[in-house]
Amino acid sequence: MIFNIEEVKFNQDGLVPAIVVDNSTKDVLMMAWMNMESLKLTLEERETYFYSRSRSELWHKGATSGSTQEVVEVYYDCDGDTLLVKVHQNGSGACHTGSYSCFTNRLDAN
Repeated sequence: MIFNIEEVKFNQDGLVPAIVVDNSTKDVLMMAWMNMESLKLTLEERETYFYSRSRSELWHKGATSGSTQEVVEVYYDCDGDTLLVKVHQNGSGACHTGSYSCFTNRLDAN
């Protein structure tokens, strides 16, 4: 199903969470926030753009690190309040630490 950008439900701050997945491996790479502008840029440019809450500005993934993300597909969930972005990860990794994924810390129940 092709989605309509007007169906995305942004929160009270004008943001929506975007879960980024490696299209080849299906590994979850990262979660970041998008606003309407970054979502439109992502769809137009076919590379990921996000909104930094700490810096209050847009950022193009990989602009400084060189580890860009080529967008394959973008989906929204059944409620329209979360995005799933399938990408080809270019460069060393998705995480700002240089890791392939931001999800490397395992949480135990003990």
